[in-house]
Amino acid sequence: MNEDTFEEIFSLRLTLMNVFVVATIGALFIIFITTYIIAFTPLREFIPGYASSQLKRDATELALKSDSLTIALKKNDLYIQSIKKVLTGDLEYATFNKDSIVAATSLLVSEDDLKPSKADLKLRDEVEREDKYNLFEKAKPKVSTVLFPPVKGLITEKFNPKEKHYAVDVALARNTPIKAILSGRVIFADWTPNTGNVVIIRHNNGFISVYKHAASMTVAQNDVIRTGEVIALAGSTGQESTGVHLHFELWKDGYPIDPSIFIEFE
Repeated sequence: MNEDTFEEIFSLRLTLMNVFVVATIGALFIIFITTYIIAFTPLREFIPGYASSQLKRDATELALKSDSLTIALKKNDLYIQSIKKVLTGDLEYATFNKDSIVAATSLLVSEDDLKPSKADLKLRDEVEREDKYNLFEKAKPKVSTVLFPPVKGLITEKFNPKEKHYAVDVALARNTPIKAILSGRVIFADWTPNTGNVVIIRHNNGFISVYKHAASMTVAQNDVIRTGEVIALAGSTGQESTGVHLHFELWKDGYPIDPSIFIEFE
């Protein structure tokens, strides 16, 4: 009411329904505003106990890095165990030669499958005619991997898995250059009590070559070397050495194989 004229200016009639409707609308409005602030505005970071977006990103990045480090650590552990087995020779023996390859192939392919079809015969004739006039193609090597002889000398002890001698011993003159059989990376180059100076090289095609009893080494760990590069000089180091020679081991996919099958030492 107007205080001077006592005229009624505004009137409000309260009922139970009016109070309920106004209170409900107000509560819904407050809930909507609060939800909007928490979900779509940076003000939610000021709420105690609520993590910020930067903290979530950092936590996610740290979780990914920890997973990567865990995987890398497992790989390094397996790698170190493999190196220990290479040095001690405590591994199962697997033979790789032409007979085993032929036997394995005969189990998978029958003779009928090997017979050429008419289309194959026609294609062979065309290729044969083209090869007669293409000397460059005929000069290309058919073997993708060629192993370079590490040394040339007399084999004093051959590969003998029954006696756990997973290597070939080659007699040499002192300080004879020892060369890498294939390009790769040096994963071990150090002195050991039993085998003296040892160089281990990992190659890209699953091969691992091991050179023991060297007088000195010309490479270091993590060095990248090429085929035929000098990596050490022959000697007689280590407790197990009986004279100047090279103890050469060749491994394929974790199994020792006879190096003389692929390399001519003499």
